[in-house]
Amino acid sequence: MDFWPSCGFNLLKRQSDGRLVVTDDYLRLYYARPELAPVAESCGAERALHASLLQNPRRGVTEAEIEALADPDARENYRVFIRFRSRLLAAETLEAFYFDLFRDDIAVPPEFIHHTAQVILRGILDGASDGLEARAAELFFRKQRVSINDGAIMLADDETVEMHANGGGFGNLGKLLKEGRTSPRTIELDVLDEASAGRYFERDERHDTVLSLNHGRPGCLALTRVLERWIAHFHGVRAAVTPVREIPDEDWVWHVGLDAEATAMLNEIYNGGEVEEERMKRVIGLFRVDFRDPVVMQPEVAGAPVFLGLAAAADGTLRMKPQNLLMNLPLARRT
Repeated sequence: MDFWPSCGFNLLKRQSDGRLVVTDDYLRLYYARPELAPVAESCGAERALHASLLQNPRRGVTEAEIEALADPDARENYRVFIRFRSRLLAAETLEAFYFDLFRDDIAVPPEFIHHTAQVILRGILDGASDGLEARAAELFFRKQRVSINDGAIMLADDETVEMHANGGGFGNLGKLLKEGRTSPRTIELDVLDEASAGRYFERDERHDTVLSLNHGRPGCLALTRVLERWIAHFHGVRAAVTPVREIPDEDWVWHVGLDAEATAMLNEIYNGGEVEEERMKRVIGLFRVDFRDPVVMQPEVAGAPVFLGLAAAADGTLRMKPQNLLMNLPLARRT
């Protein structure tokens, strides 16, 4: 099953272990982005530079060539991209590049980071036929709008909601969703379930489907499977991820927040602080991670579960940070 074709996954080479290697055609995908593609007002030097990079995507670019561009925004965009390209080509694989971004605290435009996560996930899910898993994977690289209504936890794509909320296709109902006062079920967004999951692949790049994240429901379980595969792909270890309703004190020795808000709340509670009830209502997911082989963990926590948290920010959005699963798990060795 092919999906997310515009992300460029099919332009990459794939190693025997499933990791991805950058190609010239993948670099050309970046040159076609609006930050670099020439526009009507582009000067001759900019057009010439762009054409030469399309011809030879890895060729060096001098500061003099960038200084020759008339548009200051174009100059800055090229400087940013050339730094990004340099790190990208220095890494053996796309996964190694992504890992090193956070290990070395490298400054890269957020959109490039999210795109890299998407392409890696496309490889992880290659051959998948479950639309719920593909939709759950969108949490890793696209901001979500969270709606909690009568106990239903619904996640809609934030950009899609924003696009239509101000008098667009969703009308006043879209405005209500934007303000967090109604469920996406009441507007023209389809809530995926097991019966309708296959329809995701008919509209995979429209980002107009809704994921129900209620405890133990199909959407929630799909997310756990994606989390398992993400951990296995990067760390080479097997883990079972299961949803839980709370974290028992006697088992709580390690936690990882999957977003900034959950990280802050879990840290506060673990350190003996109090989190107000209204803020706690923004917690939309708790998960337990059990590593199949305790020897892969740091000796002091070997055999203990790791708990994950997911929470909406004060503005009702969720920006997941999948890199936390790269940097913050108590593993004895990272690959």
